[in-house]
Amino acid sequence: MKPIAAFDFDGTITYRDTLLGFLRELVGDGPLLAAALTDLPRMVLSATGKGDRDAAKARLFRKVLRGRDINQVQQVAGAHADRVLATELRPDVEKRIEWHRDLGHELVIVSASLDVYLDIIGPRLGFDSVICTKLEISDGKLTGEVVGGNCRAAMKVARLRAAVPSFDEREVWAYGDSAGDNELLAAATHPHRVGGRTILTTIPVGPDPN
Repeated sequence: MKPIAAFDFDGTITYRDTLLGFLRELVGDGPLLAAALTDLPRMVLSATGKGDRDAAKARLFRKVLRGRDINQVQQVAGAHADRVLATELRPDVEKRIEWHRDLGHELVIVSASLDVYLDIIGPRLGFDSVICTKLEISDGKLTGEVVGGNCRAAMKVARLRAAVPSFDEREVWAYGDSAGDNELLAAATHPHRVGGRTILTTIPVGPDPN
């Protein structure tokens, strides 16, 4: 069976978060800031690990996304994907992705970011599949809800196991940069921290991509 190479997106494949940039492009700085300020105390708690990060994200989505026409959202998402691909990718991780592709590994993005732009970016980077947070649509408009929950922490592993046949019998390489990737890294044969943090393992097989 093919080995799996599972990559987080924000801060791993890219230099920084891409979700807030997308929301700013979609709704504008003013409405986004106003929505965030109304929930600021709980957002601060969630950012420091003392609150429910998923719940804070859900509240923000309801405030800024509910009722938006999916055609407008997709248009903005396409432009956002173009910008991310042109300016935000980490060359070292692009090289690692290419290395896995050359070895014939199955490439998967596993991210808490949104399907409306990751479903564009993933294929353009050569990924076989994208597992991410999916926006709910009803009658051509966003409901402000997500389908199946926020794809972070333990949800990443659960969804990867559900999507990949014989996951527990396969060699798994995983890459992440934050606490939201800890469970994904713990489930991997070869876990790697990306960014300013220490790489957890060395390359045990194949040519060194560095």
